[in-house]
Amino acid sequence: MEQARLGVTHSRDTSIEEGLTGRRSPMPKQYKDVEAQDHKDWKPQSDVVPSSTSALEYTIDTRTKFLYLGCWFVLNLVLTIYNKALLQGLKFPWLLTTLHTTCVSIGCYTLLLSGHFKLSTLSTHDNLVLIGFSTIFTVNIAISNVSLSLVSVPFHQILRSTCPIFTVLIYRIIFSRQYHRKTYLSLIPTIIGVALATYGDYYYTRLGFLLTLLGVVLAAVKTVTSNRLMTGSLKLPPLEILLRMSPLAAMQSLMLARATGELHAFSSYVSAGKLTMTVLFALLGNGVLAFVLNISSFQTNKLAGALTLTVAGNLKQCLTILLGIVLFDVRVGLVNGLGMTMAVAGAAWYSMVELISKGKR
Repeated sequence: MEQARLGVTHSRDTSIEEGLTGRRSPMPKQYKDVEAQDHKDWKPQSDVVPSSTSALEYTIDTRTKFLYLGCWFVLNLVLTIYNKALLQGLKFPWLLTTLHTTCVSIGCYTLLLSGHFKLSTLSTHDNLVLIGFSTIFTVNIAISNVSLSLVSVPFHQILRSTCPIFTVLIYRIIFSRQYHRKTYLSLIPTIIGVALATYGDYYYTRLGFLLTLLGVVLAAVKTVTSNRLMTGSLKLPPLEILLRMSPLAAMQSLMLARATGELHAFSSYVSAGKLTMTVLFALLGNGVLAFVLNISSFQTNKLAGALTLTVAGNLKQCLTILLGIVLFDVRVGLVNGLGMTMAVAGAAWYSMVELISKGKR
């Protein structure tokens, strides 16, 4: 899942932990756009200390941002490999998505009962927005699965690597946000690097191309929307968004599992006695990991920003290939290795331009 304009009464606590389970007070107009202010008028001033009323992102130092990004990165990478290993024997991707969203729902509800966060009073419009967000999440997965049958995997990964571009376009067109020129330039080697790292048999149909491109746009919309739900007017904590969204996504995924015949196939799988205790424990561990990753993903999105998360996603693609060489005997050539190096260098450049500059604000 990885990934949520939903007044409510806000808490005044401005600690990092409050970002996960609480609320922040309304911010001044000059800080209304939480993820990134216009770099054109910014000059680094190391002696400037952000006030408690500043947007949350500007009160978080670079080390903390890297810590959250590092945790998200490792969890994402581990779950990707975990999913790949499971799906080699369990050909039920929609039921696996249902498992993930169900575990997230149960986990968040348990934390709610334990008093880790409280539900906000939302309007009908706010609830409709959350329903729309869960639908985007499910449709994005559906389109990705369908498009993979119409295009080759390398071509699919190349188009997915352009997600940062669409994220920038959404912010510029809808939120009138500006980034420093170096930020735009730093996206180029990352995208080209992924293209080279996934270089292979490029095949696509016209419908496959359009569906894959739509999936990329929806992925960018999903990431930006989740960031705005946490940093916009409502400032919902990640746990509340996940609790409200996950049950809807679970039901939608289950309906798609039925529509695609997965439920019938899984019933046959169980009848054949293949659902052993080992498989059950493996599925339980996978669901728990998905729950932890989703919390990490939303919190990292909130602290580091949607664009940063999409860039990190590109870097994850390259490291997934690298791990595939070790774990699944995936063979790559010189061009693929050059692409992985370029993607890592591009991500490092982006980090210097965006993350470090934000930490000095």
